Parts: sequence; C-alpha cells; structure tokens
Amino acid sequence: MGAGHGHGHDAPDVLARPGRAFAIGIALNLAFVAIEAWYGWKSGSLALLADAAHNLSDVGGLLLAWGGMVAAGLKADERYTYGWRRATIIASFANAVILLVAMGSLAWEAVSRIGEPAPVAGATVMVVAAVGVLINFATAWLFVRGREDLNIQGAFLHMLADGLVSAGVVVSGALMLWLGWNWLDPLVSLGIAAIVVVGTWSLFRKSLHLLFDGVPDGISLPAIRVSLEAIEGVAAVHHVHVWALGTSENALTAHLVLADGADADHVLAEAHHHLAHEHGIKHATLQVESPAYARGCAGDG
Repeated sequence: MGAGHGHGHDAPDVLARPGRAFAIGIALNLAFVAIEAWYGWKSGSLALLADAAHNLSDVGGLLLAWGGMVAAGLKADERYTYGWRRATIIASFANAVILLVAMGSLAWEAVSRIGEPAPVAGATVMVVAAVGVLINFATAWLFVRGREDLNIQGAFLHMLADGLVSAGVVVSGALMLWLGWNWLDPLVSLGIAAIVVVGTWSLFRKSLHLLFDGVPDGISLPAIRVSLEAIEGVAAVHHVHVWALGTSENALTAHLVLADGADADHVLAEAHHHLAHEHGIKHATLQVESPAYARGCAGDG
C-alpha cells in the first residue's frame, strides 16, 4: 500500500488585490447609502428607501465576502488541517441569503404601497438613483476579474444587481416626473426585486450544494474513474470522493488497485497528472493498494 498527494496553489488574479477592491466598494456604497436614505426620506420615494436598504445589505455582503477571502488565506494548522478555505463557500451562501431576504422585504413593502401610492419627487429620485447606477456598476467592475471564484462572483452579482435596481429607479423617476405616475415607484421596485431573485438563485443553489460537500459543477465522477482506470498499472478504482475546499479549489481522494507488477510511483505520477490536467483537480490524495488488500475494503463510500 502507499499514498500519493498533490496540490496546487494557483488563485484567481483578483485574490492578489482583494483588500483594495473590497475596501473601495464598501466605502463607496456606505457613503451612497447615507445619501440615498436621506433623499429617499425627503422625497417620499419607496424605491429610494428600499434601494438604500438594499445597498446597506450589500455592504454587509461585501464585508462577509471580504472576511471569507481573508479567512481562506489563513494557513492550515494541526487543528484546521485544510485551513479556512471553506469560509469562502459560507460567505457566498450568506451573501445570497442576504440578497434574497432584502428582495423579499422590498417586494412585501412594494405590494402594500401599490394600492395607495404616495406623491414622489421624481427629479430627486432620478438624480440620486443615477448616481447609484454609476457607483454600483463601478463597484461591480472591481470584481469582473476572478469571477471563477464563487465568492467573487457573489460580490459581482451583488453590485450588478444594485446597479440594475438603481437604473430601474431612474426610469420610474422620469416617468413619475413626466406623467405623474406615482404608482410606478412601488411597481418598479417589485419588478426589479423579481429580477434580482432570479439572478441570485443560482448563487444560492451552488453555495448550498458545496456546503453539503456536493460534487462541484464541472466535475464528473464517472469521467474521473475512467481516466484513472485507463492508467497503465491500475486494475481498479474505488472510494472516489470529490468536494470543494473553497470556491476556487477542489479536492479528491481515491483508492487505486495496482495490477501485478505495477510501479506504484509511476501510477501515482500519472494519476496526479491526469487529475490536474484533465479535471482541474490539483489537491488529490491517492492510496495505492494490492488486489488482496482491496478485497478487504468496504464497499464504495
């Protein structure tokens, strides 16, 4: 019997500068929340107030995402042998939940206001919301690179959603100013909430799946088994497990049964090569064993 272990340390480009991106995004959005809430209260606009609350929830989401990235960079030790990479998955899940809850609250308030729309200062709504479009899209741009990381994707979606919300508020403000349609204020808020929920559901589903050690998207266990079994000197493969260490790194464990006379070192080297280059798995722990030992193993787990 023997074991082989291989891993890589490649990280998304954005990870080289997470502090700057998150710090700028949080500062911009906190300042805008204060401005938007003030003018929303002064103008009587539900859309501005709801957007301010939404932006505030996004500041919390950015803080969670930033904290997750920092935690993921902490080194493994004897107590946490895989480090804190999973913090990125937890942060992504919390990020999605926060956005879904915020949109649910917005929709609830909008429905209650549709029947009794209040007068709204359309010009003020337009100007403030237009500033929000610029700020949110600028913040989203900070996270364009590195979106293969689920945590970074969550931050990007948060900011992009904010920009769409603000754009919708600009349109409603223009129509209210032009035609006096005050009922558009809650109606547009309701429509944008639905759009944001649809866009966030994928992030919620993926992060929840990874939290329960589901096989990451893009990984096929049957394909991995076929690839490993095709290696010269491998008689059988069992106990294959793949899970996400974090939002940008996957891990694998497997047992390789050696054929008679097989070179264990050669098998391990080939297996790690196939896993890294064909399946993108650079953190693999492989156990090689004789057919006699394999017969004593329990069924696939």
